[in-house]
Amino acid sequence: MKDVGIQAALKDPRSSTEKYQDLVVGSRDFLKLVHFELVTLVCAYVPGALGLLLRKFLYPTLLGSCGRGVVFGVGVSLRHPHKIHIGAGTVIDDHVLLDAKGVNNQGIRIGENGFIGRNSILSCKDGDIVLGSHINIGFNCEVFSSSRVEVSDYGLFAAYTYVVGGGHDHSDVGAVMIDQPRPSKGVMIGRNVWLGAGAKVLDGVTLGANVVVGAGAVVNESLPDSVIAAGVPAKIIKRRNDLSPERQA
Repeated sequence: MKDVGIQAALKDPRSSTEKYQDLVVGSRDFLKLVHFELVTLVCAYVPGALGLLLRKFLYPTLLGSCGRGVVFGVGVSLRHPHKIHIGAGTVIDDHVLLDAKGVNNQGIRIGENGFIGRNSILSCKDGDIVLGSHINIGFNCEVFSSSRVEVSDYGLFAAYTYVVGGGHDHSDVGAVMIDQPRPSKGVMIGRNVWLGAGAKVLDGVTLGANVVVGAGAVVNESLPDSVIAAGVPAKIIKRRNDLSPERQA
């Protein structure tokens, strides 16, 4: 299988079927293509209780592993599904994209009793996404990884949050941005972290345990345990074990 980047595929002489297999199915095996297409056709967009029942039994046949009681909403899209692992009791809401795309990566792993909200995206670009147990990701969120993004247990992400484990180099002013290198340091988020609505955590950041990030904040530097941070860029405003505001330098 060749490079699975969309831009690379557009310029590649592969046939449309080969591109589709590389980008979506994750295999050139014809039987796996047929299996993927049949499952998607039969149940992906079936509404109501019948759709939930069909997806409960058929979607796990595509995945690397799937625990008991996992719920898949309407229109859940899978990319490289054999590299997606979901723990028992997790709910994948309507129109979520689970994209484990990559040549050398391990893909997406979601722990037990989690929730991935409607229209949210977990997107790998030859990277890995590892979510712990009891994760709650709100509506219209995105977690992107081109190296490794890891979120420990009890992570709580409000709607429209972004965790970005990658970026674009922009040092060569003579080159268009899309053709420049794409470095990635990854993101690590500790246990019991709450990201407020619209918060953004950028590449290279580590958040300690019990951190709270205010709505709309942009976190571009690592934060220690048990702090509250807000603003653009995010700054510590309180310690959670100290009700007084953080002193300014």
